[in-house]
Amino acid sequence: MRRFPSIKDNCEFRQIYESGGTRADRNLVLYLCFRPAGDSRIGISASKKIGNSVVRHRVTRVLREIFRLHRHAFTSPCDLIFVVRKDGAKQDYRTLEASFLKLCRAQGILEEARC
Repeated sequence: MRRFPSIKDNCEFRQIYESGGTRADRNLVLYLCFRPAGDSRIGISASKKIGNSVVRHRVTRVLREIFRLHRHAFTSPCDLIFVVRKDGAKQDYRTLEASFLKLCRAQGILEEARC
């Protein structure tokens, strides 16, 4: 079984924070850095300020699932880091998915659906 394409090393997080572009809404903050080749990867940061471990892991699982379902629509390989805000921890799946897609479209990495 293939591993989920995630960013885990602190040095990679810091590099993306410093060199990547940023977009935000009331639920999530997106840091983006393009990759020369390979698959897109995701990193999720949920601090203790947003809730206990049950809340943090629920949001992490939801964001990973949203990424898994929509990564085929990315225009180029990139590293994405999502920072969960307090309001984001209280939201349901549909709201987080809408925030995810809105931020990705704002960064120009999501190809538009064709009718």
